[in-house]
Amino acid sequence: MKREGLFFEKDITIDENALDIEWLDQPALVLKYSQYAAKSKQLLDLAKENIDIKRAELDQKIRKNPEKYKIDKVTETAISNAILLDEDFQEIKNEYIDKKYEAEMAQAAVWALQDKKAALENLVRLNGQSYFAGPSVPRNLSREAQKRKDQYEANAAVKFTMTRNKK
Repeated sequence: MKREGLFFEKDITIDENALDIEWLDQPALVLKYSQYAAKSKQLLDLAKENIDIKRAELDQKIRKNPEKYKIDKVTETAISNAILLDEDFQEIKNEYIDKKYEAEMAQAAVWALQDKKAALENLVRLNGQSYFAGPSVPRNLSREAQKRKDQYEANAAVKFTMTRNKK
């Protein structure tokens, strides 16, 4: 699955000096990560389906030729154990575990962006109460937005680090 344009650590960080820009970016970020989470969930469901299909195929093969799988007496437990020991099944199961991790991390990213929204709301309240009072100079919102866009493009080489640590 492509993770282009996903810079999790950067995207959840708040620039308290650019709350207006943060608010402009927030809906697009939520949509981008929600789409990624949905795609991750879809791939997880497909991986689960592959496990079920492989289990059914192995079940049939074992019942037809139990000697090949070193089964003396065909029982449900013996068949289940033989399936679990099959290398192809283990590989598909590991793929499922990786997809599950990816889907959970994608969902965590969406939750983190919801937390970012709450933090932005609170920062705006504090700002409205002059918590960050100081000399006021009007900002060029278009220039700030372009600067932010340029910064994202410059960081395009950085990869979204939501991969499972392999043992």
